[in-house]
Amino acid sequence: MKTITTSVHPVKAWIDGVEFDDNARNQVAAMASLPFIHSHIAIMPDVHVGIGATVGSVIPTIGAIVPAAVGVDIGCGMVAQRTTLHANDLPDDLGPLRHEIERIVPVGFGAHRNVPASVATAWESLAPGLATIRAKHPKVAGKSPEAQLATLGGGNHFIEIVLDEEDAVWVVLHSGSRNIGNRIGTYFIERAKTEMESLGVGLRDRNLAYFTESTRNFDDYIDAVGWAQDFAQANRALMLERVLGALRDRKLGLPKFGLAERAVNCHHNYVAKEHHFGADVLVTRKGAVRAGKGELGIIPGSMGARSYIVRGKGNPDSFESCSHGAGRRMARGEARNRITLTDLKSQTAGVECRKDRGVIDEAPAAYKDIDDVMAAQRDLVAIVHTLKQIVCVKG
Repeated sequence: MKTITTSVHPVKAWIDGVEFDDNARNQVAAMASLPFIHSHIAIMPDVHVGIGATVGSVIPTIGAIVPAAVGVDIGCGMVAQRTTLHANDLPDDLGPLRHEIERIVPVGFGAHRNVPASVATAWESLAPGLATIRAKHPKVAGKSPEAQLATLGGGNHFIEIVLDEEDAVWVVLHSGSRNIGNRIGTYFIERAKTEMESLGVGLRDRNLAYFTESTRNFDDYIDAVGWAQDFAQANRALMLERVLGALRDRKLGLPKFGLAERAVNCHHNYVAKEHHFGADVLVTRKGAVRAGKGELGIIPGSMGARSYIVRGKGNPDSFESCSHGAGRRMARGEARNRITLTDLKSQTAGVECRKDRGVIDEAPAAYKDIDDVMAAQRDLVAIVHTLKQIVCVKG
């Protein structure tokens, strides 16, 4: 861990052996200049530039919260489930399995044309909370969020079938709160900017606009974020249920199987109330996973790299956190310009996945080396399982 001195609050960074460019450094320094930061900011080894707040950062605050630090993919995170299936239970041709997953779980901008019964039941418990938010903030609109529950989305979201070090089969998912979370995040980010302007508050970056505690905007935002995080967690659980159902479909010819361990389900874009360094604080993890002592988390690589199930060591300096993945080393536009289809195909050799220009910005070369990232955070987590992708579904 390295300590970086700024003009206001220090930054504790786990960046040994990984890229940390000047743009990210400047963005971290801007975050550290906020007056309500508690103790310090922690930076994970997957750190890279985000909007307002740096991806791969842990931001503890007292008396205020920055909506852009949480971001617009509120509650984005992962779920991983080990099964009793093994590699030798799978067919040689994994194409039909990938296509079945793509059929049963809408991807990209897709939504359910007819909402499945299990999804409709889950929505019944979520609907009242959204109605309350919309009653106060009608502009938090959006078409049929229930139709996007149990859907993947695009970008870096994925569904994978992976093998661990014992060749056991796992299902791993990465997704968030879909369009409704985006609308909530965007709405409150703009509302915070307007509030800062009306109060005459000057900021190094307008995206660091914040709400102060004991105000209506603060309370309403906390409620809305909590709801979106619940939506995201339900979204992943429902998709997992549907993918396991696809694996059980007789037409795929797999043997009957059970679930070997309890699923790991963790956010990595979220805010939570926690206690650190003698104070009750709001901890915003933007691209970071809670890694309390003994807690399990998921750190994915890219489409052609390893992923990890980890156990937290509860390191207090990181606010009991770890990285949420490998972290981008190329912006999406740069990746599209620099990475070729030949590169994509060679980097995803052995993985049943899309190998077209639509996913070229998700090629492994667009990300940092996951092994370097894991080495940089040895004092944050211990590796429990090493996972290798064999099927990857992208939006």
